[in-house]
Amino acid sequence: MKKKARVDSRVKSTLALFGSCLAVYLIFKIIRPGNFGSLSNLFSYFQQSLMPAVAGCGLYFIVVMGLFDFSIGANIVLSALVGVMVGNRTGYIGFISSILAVATILGLINGIVYVKCRIPSIIVTIGLMIIYECLGALLASGSVFTLSKNIGAFGRAPMNIIFAFISFLIAYYFMKCTRIGIYTNAIGSNEKSAENMGINVKKYKVIAFVLAGFFAGLMSVLTVSYGNAMSPSTNMASMSRSFTPLMGCFFALAFKNSINPIVSIIVGEFIITMIMSGLIVVGIPSTLQNLVIGVTLIVIILLTCKVERDAVVK
Repeated sequence: MKKKARVDSRVKSTLALFGSCLAVYLIFKIIRPGNFGSLSNLFSYFQQSLMPAVAGCGLYFIVVMGLFDFSIGANIVLSALVGVMVGNRTGYIGFISSILAVATILGLINGIVYVKCRIPSIIVTIGLMIIYECLGALLASGSVFTLSKNIGAFGRAPMNIIFAFISFLIAYYFMKCTRIGIYTNAIGSNEKSAENMGINVKKYKVIAFVLAGFFAGLMSVLTVSYGNAMSPSTNMASMSRSFTPLMGCFFALAFKNSINPIVSIIVGEFIITMIMSGLIVVGIPSTLQNLVIGVTLIVIILLTCKVERDAVVK
């Protein structure tokens, strides 16, 4: 009976997640049948959604513990600036390795500062975000860093898709095949109980921030390759780059009892990309787009959480 209940729970949750995706598609397709949702459009949406999905996989290790990292956007910008500067001189190896090195180090700094300061992660990461933005602005000196076409393969299919799915496999390994995935979930469920079980909570919080930084670096590779350039961000403008990966994590949290978080993040980011593209096609003013996106996502998350709660109760 318990096995059948688990199967029913997964089926209902899967239907709810993919049903939400289909509903969003049909709404915009009905409103603008000629301008939205063609096969080429859907492929473009999919490619765009891969970038925040990659970062969302790393951010999930933090979010599942009830923490946040709003410096992800600044991390992406700063690591991309360094990567472009190094990559244009050394090629792909220097490009990827320098981005991942910088992004991972920044993640490590975030984790250490958070654990040592003992203040909320939101405050810590916003403060560090401002510092990283300043470093990026000083490095760029107001100029735009343009990526050489010789190392831009990860900005288009099929290399961007291959790169993203390798990233998802890495995330899956950490979630399912290491103590990191088990312990971060345990800490998120009950931190005091996790400590009593002998889990070094501070250590695994730092590791989670390191992973978030590493996957932000992977997103940075895709982002700068897709746009062929990166400019510095100031006045907390980089924070907007953090929201889309974070929203994907909300889908993962809503379905974590029934669906693999990586699948939820990928589908969730695809839904978010469709909503954003649909609003542009419909002609919603930019000042109202964030409002509509926020309300829509709240409705989707409330409905999906209800499905998940109902499944758990049964």
